[in-house]
Amino acid sequence: MDPFVRLDPSDNVVTATRALEAGTKVEDTVTTGLIPSGHKIATRAIAKGEPVRKYAQLIGLAHEDIAPGEHVHTQNLDFVGTDVEYEFGTDQRPVKMVPEAERDTFMGYRRADGSVGTRNYIAIVTSVNCSATAARRIADAFGPEELAAYPNVDGVVAFVHGTGCGMAGDGEGFEALQRVMWGYARHPNHAGVLMVGLGCEMNQIDWLLEAYGLKQGPTFQVMNIQGVAGLRKTIELGIKKVREMLPMANEARREPCPASELKVALQCGGSDAWSGITANPALGHACDLLAAQGGTGVLAETPEIYGAEHLLTRRAASREVGEKLVGMIKWWEDYTARNKGSMDNNPSPGNKKGGLTTILEKSLGAAAKGGTSPLTGVYKYAEPVTAKGFTFMDSPGYDPASVTGQIAGGCNVVVFTTGRGSAFGSKPSPTIKVATNSDMYARMTEDMDINAGAMLTEGQTLEQKGREIYQKILAVASGEVSKSEAQGLGDYEFVPWQIGAVM
Repeated sequence: MDPFVRLDPSDNVVTATRALEAGTKVEDTVTTGLIPSGHKIATRAIAKGEPVRKYAQLIGLAHEDIAPGEHVHTQNLDFVGTDVEYEFGTDQRPVKMVPEAERDTFMGYRRADGSVGTRNYIAIVTSVNCSATAARRIADAFGPEELAAYPNVDGVVAFVHGTGCGMAGDGEGFEALQRVMWGYARHPNHAGVLMVGLGCEMNQIDWLLEAYGLKQGPTFQVMNIQGVAGLRKTIELGIKKVREMLPMANEARREPCPASELKVALQCGGSDAWSGITANPALGHACDLLAAQGGTGVLAETPEIYGAEHLLTRRAASREVGEKLVGMIKWWEDYTARNKGSMDNNPSPGNKKGGLTTILEKSLGAAAKGGTSPLTGVYKYAEPVTAKGFTFMDSPGYDPASVTGQIAGGCNVVVFTTGRGSAFGSKPSPTIKVATNSDMYARMTEDMDINAGAMLTEGQTLEQKGREIYQKILAVASGEVSKSEAQGLGDYEFVPWQIGAVM
């Protein structure tokens, strides 16, 4: 393996593939000090205030004069806000669709409304933090012994959160929470749903039913603690209701379904410098393969495409789609400013230790998860995703909140790339973990499903690794247990994005 990687001829930095001692030859220069693995090396003199480029894009300005061979990182690279002229639809690469007769299939659960699930859970969804204990105790009542009698049911899971009251009864925050509740209540990975509230909260279940036209029935029921007359009685009634749903949920059977029914959440967390070089581009290729099947990939984490959004607007299927994305970027600039924050609050300490210096650098790597297909749709947080192909959903960069929105939008599988080694999983949609580097994969084999680091250490191509991820998506969608599922992750990763004032 070469000691460094150059990503574009126009870049003035390269990336070390392993820790390099001072005096190591790098192109036409030598390193002036120790360079950690994944970190940047200047390949020529960079004057103070001059742009530093990686991926052929701006990642920051030199804080001081940087000599050839010098380590380029937080000590000498400054963040700069984006200031670009947006283009719309100028980089269109039409998807070559696979003929319907030749399309791939997976074994999924076809629901009565035509949607397709990859798992078969019974969900207990709370409207407010006050009903969280009731929901958890109802779910905890169903242990392995009882569920063994229902082999087609993946489990009973409680989706609890810390909001639902002390908030405005309209506006962005309220609407986002209602979209999350609706998305989970009608998710195809749920065979049955019980919604549990308190009764006096701002986020009323009855309002949700009315707004979204939800009808109660044998596998969709609601109750409030105050209406039932107390916590104990609510738990007892909830257990009874779920117990009545179990035989009906167990009747579900997997059947061949086209890959076009897959909606895959494209996520990354605990990123390092290799995220944008191995795992994210490989996931992007898998997204392109899925788009060619008529399926859907959903990129998210708006703060983590900041500085790369201009590349996505060039791929927009229409000016309207591109401008919607730009509008979200401007909202986030205002949101962080009024909260006295910065768009460069990310990268995290772990990201920086892994070689990422500014949010611009991180975003350029993160955006690679979207592949090269046209951007066909842009959605609000937790809004139902209806477009096919590559799409985008507004969300924070905080992984649990972001994935919660993607699942609410209909994603039935999650693919999560990580360089530092995030311990993340999700329900009801299973998470596939992709390691960006072989060292971390070797340390955390119990957590990682795929090693994209093999693209560096074993010479595997982008196309080979992308195809491997795509095939793993089909396998997990068909019931194969992912590493995060095997470890029981997903019960505490339901985190609706809390927007607005807590009052």
